[in-house]
Amino acid sequence: MIDTHAHIYLKELETERSALIERAKAAGVQRIYMPAIDSSEMDSLLETEQQYPDYCVAMMGLHPCYVKENYQDELALVENWLGKREFAAVGEIGLDRYWDRSFDHQQIEAFRIQMEWALKYELPVVIHTREAMDATIEEVAPFAKRGLRGIFHCFGGAEEQATQIIDMGFCLGIGGVLTYKKSGLAEVLQSHSIPLEALVVETDAPYLSPVPHRGKKNEPAFLPLVVQRLAEVKGTDVNTVIECTTKRALEIFGK
Repeated sequence: MIDTHAHIYLKELETERSALIERAKAAGVQRIYMPAIDSSEMDSLLETEQQYPDYCVAMMGLHPCYVKENYQDELALVENWLGKREFAAVGEIGLDRYWDRSFDHQQIEAFRIQMEWALKYELPVVIHTREAMDATIEEVAPFAKRGLRGIFHCFGGAEEQATQIIDMGFCLGIGGVLTYKKSGLAEVLQSHSIPLEALVVETDAPYLSPVPHRGKKNEPAFLPLVVQRLAEVKGTDVNTVIECTTKRALEIFGK
C-alpha cells in the first residue's frame, strides 16, 4: 500500500514519528507521500524526508488555506525549492472556500502559478479543494489540456464531478471519509463510471481518521481500513485494491 497524502512531518508529531513510521511499515504501507503546507513546516518536512529516505517523500507547494497577506513571499520560497531539487509533486495546492473567503482572488492566482510550475518541471499536482469543487475543476481544465496530471486529494464530490476529473486524466484520492456512513462517498464510488484504476488511497494523517478511529489522531497505519472499505464498495478483494492503487500512485509520482 502507498499512502499518497499524509502530514506526518508536522512538529506536533515529532516525539511519536519514529513509532508512527514503524506502525505504518508493520501495517504494510510501503511509502508515504508528504504534501507541503507553508514555510512554517518546511524544515520539518524536509528533515523527515531526509530521516526516512525512499519511504517518506516530499512534495512542494503552498496550501490554499495558507494563502494570506504574505502569499507572494511564500510562493517565492516554493519556486526557489522547486528550482533546487526534485520533488514528488507540486502540492498541496488548490482552493478552499470553507474557512476564509478573504483571499479568494489570491488563492486562484497562487493555484494558477503553481500549476504552471508543475508543467514547467513536469511534475504532477496534488489538489486540495473544499466547498469549491466546480471552481477547482474549472481552473484545472485548461492546464489538463496542456498535459497536467495529478490527484484530487480527499475527494468528496458527486459522481458527475468525479467523471469530469477522471476525463481530465486525474485520479481521486480516497481516505477515511469513505468509512463515514453519512458522507455519501461510498454510493458515488459504486458507479461503474469510476473505475478502481482511477483511484489512489491516502490517510491525510493526522486528520480524518477512518472508522473505528474517527475523532482520534489519524496515522498511515490505518490505511488498511480505507483499503478494506474500498474493496467492499467496489465489489472486489483487498489485494486487487492494493495492486491497482499502488500501480496508479507509482504512475503519478514516477518514483
